[in-house]
Amino acid sequence: MSPSTDRNDRIRVDLELIAQMIPDGARVLDVGCGDGALLSHLADEKHADARGIEISQAGVNACVRKGLSVVQGDADTDLVDYPSDGFDIVVLSQTLQATHRPATVLAEMLRIGKHAIVSFPNFGHWLVRWKLLTNGRMPETGKLVHSWHSTPNIHLCTLRDFEILATSLGFQVDEAIGVMGDGKAKPITPGSALANLRAEQAIYKLTKV
Repeated sequence: MSPSTDRNDRIRVDLELIAQMIPDGARVLDVGCGDGALLSHLADEKHADARGIEISQAGVNACVRKGLSVVQGDADTDLVDYPSDGFDIVVLSQTLQATHRPATVLAEMLRIGKHAIVSFPNFGHWLVRWKLLTNGRMPETGKLVHSWHSTPNIHLCTLRDFEILATSLGFQVDEAIGVMGDGKAKPITPGSALANLRAEQAIYKLTKV
């Protein structure tokens, strides 16, 4: 299955991989939880104490209809209201690139939780580089589907960019997985130039050093 294709009985590929990084019974905060797909999965399959924060009213409504504990809020401004070490894991899936202050959001995540799990599209993927080189225009791919003037993505990065930021904030990478264009998941070695070319999206699990 392609990471951009959902089936009725499955959650998104990156969400499945995130769920595999979360132990049973963990206290989880999903930031930018959307319609609550990951929260539902964690509650059902991992018996997690899973809660969420979502900026869109439509997303909050969808979560509430599923009986999920979700509040409306903005990752850029509202994480400061959460207590330190209140969760085992804080998740940010496919949202980092849409935040105004990525470094601040990451720092808040690892203040609130013992671990942070972040997934994002890789702007260093070979197809992105090729389209920039050959067309001279901002690329559109399977994971970057919006035109430059209408995209919600305001802080796109490569795997290397993310790793450098995490290190500068005093975080270490506990686990990293890349999702290739064919939907297959492969472990990432931090600093790998090949992974930075091949991974269409990535998932990192971080802790404070």
